[in-house]
Amino acid sequence: MGERFGFEVRARDGRARAGVISTPRGEVRTPAFMPVGTAATVKAMLPESVRATGADILLGNTYHLMLRPTAERIARLGGLHGFMNWDRPILTDSGGFQVMSLAALRKLTEEGVRFSSHIDGSRHMLSPERSMEIQKLLGSDIVMCFDECPALPATEAEVAASMRLSMRWAARSREAFGDRPGHALFGIMQGGVTRDLREESAEALKAIGFDGYAVGGLAVGEGQEAMFGVLDYAPGFLPEDKPRYLMGVGKPDDIVGAVERGIDMMDCVLPSRSGRTGQAFTRHGVVNIKNARHMDDPRPLDEACTCPACRNYSRAYLHHVYRSQEIIASMLMTWHNLHYYQELMQGLRDAIAEGRLAGFVAAFHAARAEGDIAPL
Repeated sequence: MGERFGFEVRARDGRARAGVISTPRGEVRTPAFMPVGTAATVKAMLPESVRATGADILLGNTYHLMLRPTAERIARLGGLHGFMNWDRPILTDSGGFQVMSLAALRKLTEEGVRFSSHIDGSRHMLSPERSMEIQKLLGSDIVMCFDECPALPATEAEVAASMRLSMRWAARSREAFGDRPGHALFGIMQGGVTRDLREESAEALKAIGFDGYAVGGLAVGEGQEAMFGVLDYAPGFLPEDKPRYLMGVGKPDDIVGAVERGIDMMDCVLPSRSGRTGQAFTRHGVVNIKNARHMDDPRPLDEACTCPACRNYSRAYLHHVYRSQEIIASMLMTWHNLHYYQELMQGLRDAIAEGRLAGFVAAFHAARAEGDIAPL
């Protein structure tokens, strides 16, 4: 792959940006939502179905893939794109967040993290160098540097020490990544909810130099108000001409608020996980299809939605197959949720391009406040 990674901002509305990320495997329209394919699959979905929802890029997970089936096996089989039948861009996270969540099963040092597999108890070492090696074996288009995401609550001193360790790891990740035309490496800003630490982290990352920058360490239990508080200033510390990625977000109103504050990329398991647990995201808020009120309801989940679940099936049917634990319930509900998220992203992109974001956001919140109307 000789073609370089690139990013162009094509429209602005306030702090919000609409643009395009260019990769040898295709363009990613921003702001972008990345469905999560943790173990080389977006659960309950075929890759072509995910693409049909409007997704330009998927996220894969370094931690899960290194344990099973292993990055070396995927490389021998031709790389992650061919392995999972997705020929468009893939971003892989570094594995840091998953390793940090193991708590008692890990030991953190300057070198990296030694941990026990949650699958079979086998021992592994994940360092900046090993994370870069794994992501290269996978063949991902956008690689994330290895960082530590501190568990909250934590003292400011603990957050500062963690952030500075992440910055040292970011420099090692940059060195280990090398020069790989056609592939991008993103740095990850840390610093909790402290402005000075966020700025220090951003300055350290800019000095190293990355193809894009993530805002990490949010959506980990601090609440939306605190998250938005950080996003009111943190994106402004990052370069204007590079993509800004908010990791692990989120609910539809989180996404809208993040885009308003200058975020270009997001990912979250929420639409697929919620689909499997009977929750559908709609213009009017969340529908819990397991509730008895849907048992005789002939309407679709959302009258305005064009996904297969809404075009072809009633709430009554979805209620029935969910309560019967039929696999099609997960398939249809997940498809609907991913379609809704991508429709929301397209709405945001159009609104930014046409200079009417404030009106779009007001209509978004008004529809949700109106709520889902019960059948007569």
